[in-house]
Amino acid sequence: MDLYGIMDIAPFSVKEVLLRVGIALFVGGIIGLEREYKNRPAGTRTHVLVCLGACMIALLETLLWNSDYFRVQFGDNITLTIGRLSAQVISGIGFLGAGTIFMAQKKIAGLTTAASLWNVACLGIVIGFGYYWLGLLLGVIITAVLLFLSRFIRINAVKHVEIKYINRTETVPFINQYFESVGIQVLDIDFHIENPRIDQMEDSLYTNVYTLHVPRKLEFLDLVTHLSEFNNIQTVRTRNA
Repeated sequence: MDLYGIMDIAPFSVKEVLLRVGIALFVGGIIGLEREYKNRPAGTRTHVLVCLGACMIALLETLLWNSDYFRVQFGDNITLTIGRLSAQVISGIGFLGAGTIFMAQKKIAGLTTAASLWNVACLGIVIGFGYYWLGLLLGVIITAVLLFLSRFIRINAVKHVEIKYINRTETVPFINQYFESVGIQVLDIDFHIENPRIDQMEDSLYTNVYTLHVPRKLEFLDLVTHLSEFNNIQTVRTRNA
């Protein structure tokens, strides 16, 4: 059965259309599963729908480009430009990506998911135009980036840690000794006293905000766990600059 014979608009078969749609479904689903596994705002269904929608637009452009409808209606003087619909998909997907980005406590999250949605839309267009192996190859690369890149390439970013404690005489040497033992470099300290008592300074609540350079081998969770085990330390939490 041939679409050209049924719809008089395209020279490729229904099998070809189903193949492109199926690959788009598969690639979008694989990337969406990775995002859903990490409990991100956009999961499997969103990525699949974006990829299928982009594939649909690319198929439509291919069908229109190979159709004789416009030439029959308007003659040979008509000029068809391929790619305009796809360009609108690439630019228009931004509103969906923006919906996955949110800000909490001055920290931006969701940028990776927004980027994966944009990439899935591009993959749908590539597959819709019939470049299967390119779409599959790029889909594997994108999935590998999402799954493994952060494991192999770790950026030793500057960390801001807030520590609230009592008994400054005992606690400060403990903190400094621990930082030195694990190779943490202290770049800056912001010191604050809450409810100071002149007659009982050891019972006052102190707050130190450290700007730290944490070595690559040290997990940040281990740092927080170790500090929290000391009795005089009441709170350990990360902060934004």
